[in-house]
Order: sequence, then C-alpha cells, then structure tokens
Amino acid sequence: MNTQKVISGFFIILAMTINFGFFYGNPADLQYHSAYELFAAIVINFIATIMKLGDKTQLGSVLLATSLVADIQLIASASIWAISHYVLGGMNMESTVAVISLSGGALMANIISVLLFIGDTLKSKR
Repeated sequence: MNTQKVISGFFIILAMTINFGFFYGNPADLQYHSAYELFAAIVINFIATIMKLGDKTQLGSVLLATSLVADIQLIASASIWAISHYVLGGMNMESTVAVISLSGGALMANIISVLLFIGDTLKSKR
C-alpha cells in the first residue's frame, strides 16, 4: 500500500465532502450554510493542494489545476461573505447566492479531481 496515495486520496475526498456539506441547502438562505464549514473547506482544500505539489506527471498537473480552481473559488466565496457582512453591513440575497454558487463551482472542481484520482487508481497496476 502506498501511504502517500492513501493520505492524498483522503484529503482529496475530504475536501469534496466538506465542500458539499457547505454547498448543500437552500442557496437563498444562509442559515443552511455554516461559516465554519466554509473555513474548514478552505483549509482542507489548501492541504489537498499542498499534497498535489510533488506530483510531476501530466495527471498530477491536472489534479493540481483542479485544486487551485477550488481554492480560488472558495477564497472568493469567503471574501464576498466577509465583505458583505463586515463592510456592507450584512448579507443580502445577491451576496448570499454568490457565496453559495462560488462554493458550487469549487465543488465541481473537487468532483473532477476525485474522478481523476479514481480513474488513475483504476488504471494503475499493482
């Protein structure tokens, strides 16, 4: 068993599931979406990104790209939330939907990353 692949796979899948946990719910109602879960999704995505840095294969480059996309979208989502809440005085419908849809884009990037990881695992020989 390759310990590096196990740990990397763990963080790739954990990033996707935590992101899904934040994304799931009514996109117009912020009470279904926890700021702590968004923060956890950002941290876990960063860890997954760092773990993908050492892979020098073509697939490793694509996995890193999907992880960077997810990182950027989650940071943008948290930034909109923070600016709306602390600078503009509160969340409105437009900013709430923007936060949730950006996390949905990050979720899509994480799903692609997991699918590529599973495909690579299936094609690899023992």
